[in-house]
Amino acid sequence: MDDRVIITCAVNGVITDPRQHAVPVTPAEMAAEARRAFAAGASVMHIHLRQQGEGKGHLPSWDPALSREVCAAIRAACPGVIINHTTGTVGPDIAGPLACLAASRPEIAACNAGSLNYLKLKADGQWAWPPMLFDNPVSKIAAYLAAMREHAIRPEFECFDTGIIRSVGMFHDSGMVARPLMYNFVMGVASGMPTDTALLPILKKLALAGNPFAVTAIGRAEIWPLHRACAEMGGNLRSGLEDTFYLPNGAKAASNGVLIEALAGLARAAGRIIAGPDEARTMLGIFKERVA
Repeated sequence: MDDRVIITCAVNGVITDPRQHAVPVTPAEMAAEARRAFAAGASVMHIHLRQQGEGKGHLPSWDPALSREVCAAIRAACPGVIINHTTGTVGPDIAGPLACLAASRPEIAACNAGSLNYLKLKADGQWAWPPMLFDNPVSKIAAYLAAMREHAIRPEFECFDTGIIRSVGMFHDSGMVARPLMYNFVMGVASGMPTDTALLPILKKLALAGNPFAVTAIGRAEIWPLHRACAEMGGNLRSGLEDTFYLPNGAKAASNGVLIEALAGLARAAGRIIAGPDEARTMLGIFKERVA
């Protein structure tokens, strides 16, 4: 097992409402939050774009100029940082995400590797939102992978269930993508894999051997034992205001910085060494630093 661990900060996500939670929206806010996470040990920033303007920050954006501006601001604030750009969108129209990838050319981009009924129930048995299908057919995945090859972007495969992990292996075997593969096991979505540490050995076994994996853990107190187990198994780590608002002691996190501090402390307690940006680039095979 490599003692070094790469930490990703999921800076803002797209579901949480900035009118209710302190998620960054503007390029300046995102750069400031990224800087806090960077100082705490995160070498990778996973970003979503929000619409700009009063009262619009809860809405997603696929404005390529905004993508370029956000990436430039984060890179200026965090020298050497690796950008991981979202591509997740519902429906067949992916022109917006593709335009953002071409405009900002992040080192990494999320590639949602399979479809999922995205569901959540409230305590009263009512749907938290109208049931929806997060559709990621092979044709859509192939289009993303082609764009990522064109722009020298490394895909990170977001895996919401066990069959999706197995599908990534088939994408490789069919020639859709080359090694090294980056697996991200997404755990804690109510209709996906639960935050259960007993699952981790199974998930790692289902992934093609010799490729890096990480865990996205969504929830509250239950996520921290999962992060610890991932660190002990040699996985990379991710947290941030997209995934949780709560520290291990149950207190609400005021920023991404304190979440990454907690994650880095947990990694060190598991005997891992926090990889800096240059080390992370070497570990992931990303050798050329992007410019703003």
